[in-house]
Amino acid sequence: MCRWTDHLERPGNVIIDRDPEAETRAALQRWTQAATRNGNQFWAQIAHAGRQTMASVNPHPKAPSAVKLGLPGGQFGEPVALSDDEIEHLITRFARAARAAKETGFTGVQVHAAHGYLISQFLSPRSNQRTDRWGGSLENRARFLMQAVAATRAAVGADFPVAVKLNSADFQRGGFAFEESLRVAEWLQEAGVDLIEISGGTYEQPKLLGIAGLEAEETQKVAASTAAREAYFVDFAKAMKQVVRIPLMVTGGFRSRAAMEQALQAGAADVIGLGRPLCVMPDGPKRLLAGLDELPRAEKTLALLPPALSFLNGVKSIRAISGFATQYWFYAQIYALGRTGQTAPDVSVFAALLEVERTHKAWLKARRVA
Repeated sequence: MCRWTDHLERPGNVIIDRDPEAETRAALQRWTQAATRNGNQFWAQIAHAGRQTMASVNPHPKAPSAVKLGLPGGQFGEPVALSDDEIEHLITRFARAARAAKETGFTGVQVHAAHGYLISQFLSPRSNQRTDRWGGSLENRARFLMQAVAATRAAVGADFPVAVKLNSADFQRGGFAFEESLRVAEWLQEAGVDLIEISGGTYEQPKLLGIAGLEAEETQKVAASTAAREAYFVDFAKAMKQVVRIPLMVTGGFRSRAAMEQALQAGAADVIGLGRPLCVMPDGPKRLLAGLDELPRAEKTLALLPPALSFLNGVKSIRAISGFATQYWFYAQIYALGRTGQTAPDVSVFAALLEVERTHKAWLKARRVA
């Protein structure tokens, strides 16, 4: 059996893998009540990490095929291919999580089909090498996503918002390409999805983080705008807008109010997605609406290595560690916010890396004891 608790994006993730018991339901309701004050929306993102599960959580995670992540350092284990029955069971689990989210006060749900997690793995011919009904043609590779969306819609009803986070592309040779993303977006529109969030990349090619991958980036056939812009995926959204009518949320790289306004006014995006800036400035949207010109660009100042040793960033293993360490710095901001109500932007990357590792180890120890 493929258990959700064995396939976390990282230790400590919130898990809804069954109908919540009274204590869990009460905790979720306290969370949603706090998050929906003053009419705020609070949507639950439902994901399964698949082969992008850390080896410390599961050394043999389930995935579409037994294709290991091409990353140095041993952080990720040897995946095992899912059986047909396990795939069917996982589809029902997405729906169950969505229903529980609705019942406990979330105002919408998003099925995560991007960034190299399980559904994204199914979509990519690079990580999905199956020869059954779940692999091969794009229709087969998209079957998991489409059935998960259908089951989710059936679980929450016609009037509850259902979104999908979709890669514009994996930016990897032999991966999920933009032309395929366009076709999947059309299918999602036909399925009645309310919103598509456009992003891109995987752990191996972290375009979503603005970090260079460990291999040459695969060029996608999309016209580039002549306007200089910080956002990574706006041009993909503009091209997608020519194919679908569904509202699009564009996430990745936005920092300045001018770039956000440009994307909205040009019709490339209906909603602007923000991630890392809010780890440092949680009230960033409120400040932007009040006149702030630019959100923090902390990632430009973060570096694992001092300038004198920066040449080592050309070494694949160092580059991979540096990329994950930078990501951990943002995790440390979230942890600080949860503990104290304040972020800690002055913490070093090394200190953040050590703190997050300690937090992960403590969680894993508690899980083993339980």
